Order: sequence, then C-alpha cells, then structure tokens
Amino acid sequence: MSSDAPRIAAPDRFDAIVVGSGEAGKSIAWHLGSLGKRVAVVERDALGGACPNVACLPSKNLVHSAKIASYLGRREFGLPESSAGVDMARVHARKVEMVADLQAIHVGKFQKAHDEILRGTARFVAPKTFRVTLRNEPPRTIFGEQIFLATGSRATVAAVPGLRESSPMTHVELLDVADVPRHLLVLGGGYVGLEFAQAMRRFGSDVTVVERNPRILPAEDLDVSTAMSELFASEGIALIVGARLAKVEGRSGERVRLCGTVDGKELSLEGSHLLVATGRTPNTDDLDAARGGVALTDRGHVRVNERLETTAPDVWAMGDCAGSPYFTHISFEDFRIVRDNLGGANRVTTGRQVPSCLFTDPELARVGLDETRAKESGVPYRLAKMPMAAVLRTRTLSETRGFLKALVGDDERILGFTGFGVGAGELLPVIQLAMTQSLPYTAIRDLTMTHPTLSEGLVTLFSTVSARARET
Repeated sequence: MSSDAPRIAAPDRFDAIVVGSGEAGKSIAWHLGSLGKRVAVVERDALGGACPNVACLPSKNLVHSAKIASYLGRREFGLPESSAGVDMARVHARKVEMVADLQAIHVGKFQKAHDEILRGTARFVAPKTFRVTLRNEPPRTIFGEQIFLATGSRATVAAVPGLRESSPMTHVELLDVADVPRHLLVLGGGYVGLEFAQAMRRFGSDVTVVERNPRILPAEDLDVSTAMSELFASEGIALIVGARLAKVEGRSGERVRLCGTVDGKELSLEGSHLLVATGRTPNTDDLDAARGGVALTDRGHVRVNERLETTAPDVWAMGDCAGSPYFTHISFEDFRIVRDNLGGANRVTTGRQVPSCLFTDPELARVGLDETRAKESGVPYRLAKMPMAAVLRTRTLSETRGFLKALVGDDERILGFTGFGVGAGELLPVIQLAMTQSLPYTAIRDLTMTHPTLSEGLVTLFSTVSARARET
C-alpha cells in the first residue's frame, strides 16, 4: 500500500450502499429495503435528488404559473386587464409548498424501507468501501456487498473568462428569484434555457437567448426549430444564434455583459441577470472512483456496459452519472433494468425508447426517429404531418399553434413521432405502445377516440399517411 493511501477504519457493513438519492438511487434503495436488505443511502444535497427539489417538478411548477400569468394578456378569454404585475413571492411560495410536500413523501418512503440515510459526501477508499464525510457527525467508513452509483449531474459552467466570476444563475438559483429580472440573458437554446426563457418573459422580464449553434434546438428537425423560433418571436423573446462568447463582465443580479462575436461581427449584450443552461456535467469528480476499481469515461461518466455494470464487480451505475440520456424517466428505467437483472433477468439499455418532452407552451414531444436521423441513416419512410389547428379540441382552447408529424416505415410500423402543440406530451404513450408492440399505424388510425379530445388528432394524423415510401 502506498504511503499516501488513506488509513481505513473498520467499516460498518451493509448489504447495499446507494450513493445519490435521485430517481434511480431512491428507487433501488426502496426496492432493496423492502426485501429486508440493510441499505445505506448517501446524499449530500436534498433527499430525493434534483427532480423533486430543484429540477423537473419545481421548474414545471414555475412554467405553469407563467402559463396562468400569460392568460392576463389574452382578451379572447374575457379576463379583465391588469397592470399589477406578477407577485413573484407568491409564485415562489407555491413552489416551496410543493417541494415540502414532496420531501415529506420521500422521508416516509425511506422510513418504510428502513434505509439508513447518511447526509454527506461519499468517496471510495477501497473496492466497495467509502469514507463518508457527514455534515454534523464524524466521518464514517462503510462497506457494501453491492454498490449502486446514482450521483446525477449538475449544470455546466464553461471556462469562459469572467463567467464564473459573474456569479451566473443555473436553473437552481433561478427557481428562487425574489423579483422579476429586468433583463434576463440566457446562455443556451436547449431544453432548460427555453423553458425558463419563456416563463420569465411571461412574468414580465425582457429576455434574450444566446445560442452558439446556428439555431435553437439544433438536435431537432429544422421545422421544429423554426416553429419554436417563431413562437419566441411572437412573445417578444430575442434570439441570438451562432454566438461565440469571449468573456463576461459584471455580476448577475446587478449588471452583466456578454462579449463575443456573431457571424464575425462584435457582440456586446448587457442584461441584469444571467442564466447558464449550456449542458450538464456528471457528479463523479469527487468519488475517487479509481480507488474503487471504477473506471470513468473521457467525459467523466461512470463507464458501464449495456447492463449498467461498471468495471468493478458488484458495482452498478445508473442515470446521469452513467451517461444515460439526461431524463428522470430514463433514470427510472435504468433502475428497472438493474432491479430486474438482480432478479435473474437479462435486460439491456441498448435499443430502448427514449421519449422526451420540452415543457414550453406549447409543448414539444418526440419519440423514435425524426426526419433528420431517418435521412442520415437512409431509412425509407412515409411522412404524415398536419397542423394542430386540425385537432378540433385546440380550437376550444384557443391553442392552435404547432403541428403533429409521424414517420411510417415500409412495414406499416411507426418509426417516430414529433408533436409541437398543446398537450403534445400526453399523446406520446399511445404512440409508444404501438411502437413497442410493433403494431401498424392503422391500429391507431382505426381507433374510435372520444370527441373532442387532443388524442383524437392521432386518428386524423395517421389518416394522412401516403401509399408508398418517401425517397431518401
């Protein structure tokens, strides 16, 4: 043993140690605890992980408040005009109340499973062995027969001169703003940036989105990016694309300036607040993974195989830290794969569906192939596409913006679906079920769906499928 190796105290032994209490971590902890296993859960932040505390659910809480606020400017609903503005303290209080309720639910579930919660940071000191630095207690050394890493990820803050010094907000801090920012600058035209950009605009902020790619949502089909850009323009949100950031000056919350170039021309943009939403970084840098025999990838994710097994025996990684798609529902699916394999199954991550939903208003939902990927792969398809206005339910809601489209293969099966419209995310399960069961698109087309509902639009959509495959 090298002289710089840490001295390992006699460890407290557990059947399983779970590092991180997010979606995958809490699910495996509750499952193993229900089987009578002695389980330790190490969590350095809020119990339950990011989703119920500082990410998915709080952000959608904010988005819905912004949706309600947007009705005040729409005369077609007969609402009285109001110049009072939004009470951000009340908006924030609603979010806090929801998070407190969710925390209580999580505490109850951990207690029911008899899991031991260690509030602190875990670092490998040997295979299957951690030294846990606790918040208010002396450090503990613990050993687990099985180890489950579910440490999640955090917002990336790039190494741009002056960016960190400007104290920018991530999604975590923006959820706790006490007042409406005068002018919010948003770095990043992806999911997080766009959701918050629209919400804060509806609360009354001036908003400018700065994206380094030639268009927002660069991974989506061009018609999707174009439709989202048109939506934002209609709401008075400025978009700057193709930006190259050179430095940041000032301090977010007071005065902040972005300096760089756009198409070779100088960019100098000033705002009051800055939100960074340019990607995610896995929380593995303080694991000391090598001491546990756990290898990391070049991007810092835990290296796993298709069964989510790491390079160390009896050690699994799940969710964001394992490089799985950064969605809570995928983390939950990671848990199910590991759980089932522990019970004797042979499930893998390869080839699985990865549905997604961007909770702008209207929503953007997608599963399977889109046109861009189909063309790149040379997959022949027939395209069914129609405006949301053709779904009669949208007319009762005065929410006709957007479109639905689907790709159908030569064998009549659905290859993929994209919906940009009100309630688009709620349409995904019908499509997913048909895809997983290899049903022909006609199985949906020929359903009798309730009128007037949004799902009725799927009947109309699949009634437009052409007779032969499109040339790619």
